[in-house]
Amino acid sequence: MSWSETALAALVVVAVGVWLAWVSASRLDRLHRKVAASRIALDAQLVRRASAAVDLASSGLLDPASSVLVADAAYAVVDDAGPVASPEQALAMDGFGAGRERAESALSATLRSALGDADVLADLRSGPPGEQLLATLVATWYRAQLARRFHNEAVAQAQRVRRHWWVRALHLAGRAPSPRTVELDDQMPDAMAGSGPAVRA
Repeated sequence: MSWSETALAALVVVAVGVWLAWVSASRLDRLHRKVAASRIALDAQLVRRASAAVDLASSGLLDPASSVLVADAAYAVVDDAGPVASPEQALAMDGFGAGRERAESALSATLRSALGDADVLADLRSGPPGEQLLATLVATWYRAQLARRFHNEAVAQAQRVRRHWWVRALHLAGRAPSPRTVELDDQMPDAMAGSGPAVRA
């Protein structure tokens, strides 16, 4: 093999390596952007769920103790969520933090306690205001569950790509931190989860 043929082969290998690195870096960048977008969407859905919980708590349709507990738990979520995340915060991909996740889980537990009884749900559905408020809460809760599932799937995809040896060896992730899943209790009460029409509202 002549010197020129060896040089050409080496050049081809380098070119293919550079192309593969560029493809991998582009894919990783798209996955990071997907994680950031899904995090913003999840945040919005969870805030809507908290808002729907506040509307229900302030409607006077729940008993006074449940109204106070639901309102407190929902306001804790809104306070922890704070203002709409800036692009820099969203691109940090660092999940929501333990405080926000605890607040969201506490709201889920409080709502399950207040709405876990089938008789309470039947009373709420007996009139238009309660039926509409409950339908809104169920719909926002269901969308929040879906948004969290999509976000965590996007995080898992990005983490899988970042684990490839060539991504680590070539530092294709740059200084971007590894994305984190959002882990919280978002289980809906069984009696509400079976509300097919309400979920689609």
